[in-house]
Amino acid sequence: MTVTAPNLRNRYLQDSIQTASPAKLLIMLYDRLVLDLGQGEEALRAGDLETAHEKITHAQEIVIELQVSLDVEAWSGAPGLANLYGYLITELIGANIAKSPERVAVCRGFVEPLRDAWRDAAAAAVAG
Repeated sequence: MTVTAPNLRNRYLQDSIQTASPAKLLIMLYDRLVLDLGQGEEALRAGDLETAHEKITHAQEIVIELQVSLDVEAWSGAPGLANLYGYLITELIGANIAKSPERVAVCRGFVEPLRDAWRDAAAAAVAG
């Protein structure tokens, strides 16, 4: 493989993912989900339907991954989180079909506080 900036970046990302703790992986997923939702919403507002579809579809894939990896027996809040993931998937599908930036924004409004809470919990666990 030729050493190029994109190849080095991809290698770094792969190494980061493979060596990350479960908590760090969760935060990475949430960070990417927030990014995809923001970019999907922006693309819809700009009329860039191809980019919007790509970003919203990727966001759906992340939520599905979060949903299937959630152990609903692990803690009392897990069933509620599972229900929220189901809602997000339904809303994102609807937002993509309807080309609705408002529906994407609502989803982002749920996801950002969750991401921040997971980040805070991970930091507290490391400090604690």
